[in-house]
Amino acid sequence: MHEKNIKFVRCVKCSGKVSLKIFKELDEIEEGFLICNNCKTKFPIINKIPILLVDFTTYLGNRASLGGKLYGLAKTITMKQFIKKSLSNITTIYDDYSFAEQIWAQIYHTNRNSSFYTYIKSKLSELPSYEYVLEFGSSVGIISNFLRRKNNNVFGIDLSFFATMLAKEKSFANSDFFVADLLNHPFKKKKFNLILALNILDVVEPNQILKKISNQISNGHVILSDPYDYIRGKRSVRFPLYETDVRKKMRELGFSITNGTRAPSYINWNLSINPRAKLSYKVDIIIGKK
Repeated sequence: MHEKNIKFVRCVKCSGKVSLKIFKELDEIEEGFLICNNCKTKFPIINKIPILLVDFTTYLGNRASLGGKLYGLAKTITMKQFIKKSLSNITTIYDDYSFAEQIWAQIYHTNRNSSFYTYIKSKLSELPSYEYVLEFGSSVGIISNFLRRKNNNVFGIDLSFFATMLAKEKSFANSDFFVADLLNHPFKKKKFNLILALNILDVVEPNQILKKISNQISNGHVILSDPYDYIRGKRSVRFPLYETDVRKKMRELGFSITNGTRAPSYINWNLSINPRAKLSYKVDIIIGKK
């Protein structure tokens, strides 16, 4: 994490301002804590990645094997003790999402040159340069790290530590990535000029994320995409929205839909899973403006 970005971060529990306690720093903060000035909650920074979640213990309870990974990445005794204590406080072991998140992070990374991302980049190149950009569901940073070339400050948020670690493989002074809940992230009321939410409507309630996006943009663009793949078992959203629904909701929230994306689109997004398996989606792209 870059120290200069602390001014944008707020506590995800109480929205209070946070302070830094740095254990290790070179070109950026490698390890330390963000500490809420109000409720005193500690949020760890591990391997340059801030983890800002209401309950770090519950997060590890859903990702037991990630706890061991974080412990191994920690450089200081203080951080190792913090992780160890958090693991010891787990009372219920839930499904371990770590393995799936690690596998999918690698799949996205392997497919980073797919024609879908090329198409998104071409659309982004048509937009002006902006001061503040936020990507919901930044995953391995394919688009966020592209955006940092022409925009001044680019932030990505994702719930997967493994994906965020790949996004942070290359450090750029004008981009930063955070592990956080998309609906309760650390930027709170901060306004952005460009917001992206690519292929996440099937993992976070569409109505809620669209409202969150609307609240954080007052003058600029939003780019959405989704294959509307809502069949995810118990992790599926409760209230799915499809092509027409999303456009209607965006208009209700004050967005105008730009020419070329007013009608549903069917952009190919092909993912190579392994040498014998591929996934092929038809993705809808929507660009809105306020």
